[in-house]
Amino acid sequence: STKGSAKGELVDKVREATRLAKQQRPDLLIDGEVQLDAAIVPEVATIKDMHGALGGRANVLIFPSLEAGNIGYKLTQRLGKARAVGPLLQGLNRPASDLSRGALVEDIVDTVAVTALRA
Repeated sequence: STKGSAKGELVDKVREATRLAKQQRPDLLIDGEVQLDAAIVPEVATIKDMHGALGGRANVLIFPSLEAGNIGYKLTQRLGKARAVGPLLQGLNRPASDLSRGALVEDIVDTVAVTALRA
C-alpha cells in the first residue's frame, strides 16, 4: 500500500510502525506506508503522487513480516548484486539474527558484527 491505497492487517501494522518511528525519531526522514517501487524509484513515487520526505530514494526498507522481509532481502542481494546485511530481528530480549543456509562468508561476518554491536 502507498499512502492508504490498500487495506488490511499488514498495512495497518506498517502504518502503525511508521507512526511510532516518526514519533520516536523525529530527526530521521521516514516515509510509509509505501509500496516497494514507490520507495526506491523516484519516477514511480511521482506517478503515485508520493510527495514524502524521500521521494522514491529510500535506503532502508522495513517489511511487515519475516517472510516478506526475507523475500525482499534475497531479491536485493541476489538480483541487485548488493551487499545486504540482515535480517535484523526486533522485539526479542537479546540481539538475535538469522542466516540462510545459502549465506556467504561475508554475510556471516556482517551479521555477526551487527549482532555484536546490538549486544
